[in-house]
Amino acid sequence: MQKLYLLLTALLTLLMTVCAYAEENRILCASTTSAQNSGLFDYLLPEFEKDSGIKVDVVAVGTGAAIEIGKRGDADLILVHAKELELKAVEEGYFVDRRDVMYNDFVIIGEPNDPAEIKEAKTATEAFAKIAKKQTPFISRGDKSGAHTKELFIWKEAGITPAGNNWYMEAGQGMAKTQRIANEKQAYTLTDRGTWLAVKDNLNMSILFEGDPILFNQYGIMAVNPKKHKNAKYDKALVFINWIISEKGQKTIASFKDKNGNLLFTPNSK
Repeated sequence: MQKLYLLLTALLTLLMTVCAYAEENRILCASTTSAQNSGLFDYLLPEFEKDSGIKVDVVAVGTGAAIEIGKRGDADLILVHAKELELKAVEEGYFVDRRDVMYNDFVIIGEPNDPAEIKEAKTATEAFAKIAKKQTPFISRGDKSGAHTKELFIWKEAGITPAGNNWYMEAGQGMAKTQRIANEKQAYTLTDRGTWLAVKDNLNMSILFEGDPILFNQYGIMAVNPKKHKNAKYDKALVFINWIISEKGQKTIASFKDKNGNLLFTPNSK
């Protein structure tokens, strides 16, 4: 009986050691719902984990929320898409080693019959102005995400304050859910192209405006500053950063396409 007890104790100790080791080889990345909804992480992370032995757990939220998670030290690194906010957070000392990773663009989607006639618009601001003038429903993410930040910027450029109007609704949801709400409400919304390509087959919607340089959508990655949060696994986060901007990581991003062969993100690390 004592031998069995000693054996079980030894096995338990070994199990605890293995679990501790596994825990040491895990990092947490706070990122955007667009990167998650598009399927990018499911495609990318197995390659990184195979190369590095480091497991990456992802919490997918809006960019604003991801930055706040990193600021609190509740993640080891973040991958988001609001460069101005990212650079500000770096300047404030919350993050280090920020690098451009990839880009796509935003598009305005809506009912194929395009009730506000935004197809005729020359710019994104003109398209938004048409929506406001016709008072056609518009669904905003309303969650301080990268898409929401871009949307608010376009409204500001158009000289329009949409909040408070009955045609303007805030979903407070991720990109894929916001698209589904817009589909149900027969409304317009602004979305990143990657999420649109990933879920469009389940929606009765079309891209109605695209191509304006203002819709450029840059993604960046950065590590939580270990001087701010000693618990941050900076060394392992840096392994991931260096991998995703490496030739292997960039080629992996470039090979990520939808079933029709469309590139969802264009790598652009320098």
